[in-house]
Amino acid sequence: MSSPSPSTAGHVDPGHTVLAVPVPPLEAFVRERTAHYDADYLAADPDFGQAHVTVLGPWVREPTPADLAVIAQIAARTDPFDYVLARTGVFPNGIIHLLPDPDGPFRSLTRAVGDRFPDHPPYDGQFPDPVPHVTLDAVGPATDERAVRMMLGPRIPVACRAEAVQLQWWQAGRCHVQRTWRLGMSSGGAR
Repeated sequence: MSSPSPSTAGHVDPGHTVLAVPVPPLEAFVRERTAHYDADYLAADPDFGQAHVTVLGPWVREPTPADLAVIAQIAARTDPFDYVLARTGVFPNGIIHLLPDPDGPFRSLTRAVGDRFPDHPPYDGQFPDPVPHVTLDAVGPATDERAVRMMLGPRIPVACRAEAVQLQWWQAGRCHVQRTWRLGMSSGGAR
């Protein structure tokens, strides 16, 4: 749910950071659907993981070198892991999503980051137990969970591998990657 709700005329979006695990096998699908329901947040940055599982967002607005070092340490001690995306769902706010199985490694990442940044609860504390997921679409006219499953077709189930954490900037018209850390690399693999 790092993708903000559709923008409204006259609303100034100050932007925010998100720590996210990219999901490359669904990138084309999620980009297409984001262009449909929330085009202001479609990134021009080709490295931006539009399809992703949020680790923590919003995160520190202007991270310091020490903040970045903490994320590098967490990424370094987290081995890459496999998961499958097959089951869809709809949150009460209308976000249609896929649920990773297993979700434990994502929950562990969120917990590890949250423990180090207690002033930045996931989703600003709106959800007591945030559910790891990949946002696919939003409920609207002619768009519901069944329609999205049909659009996904043979793309699911899809076997995926979590290999990196991105520091993403989310702002209408300005979404981009600020930093990427490879999982399981002693240097954090930052670039």
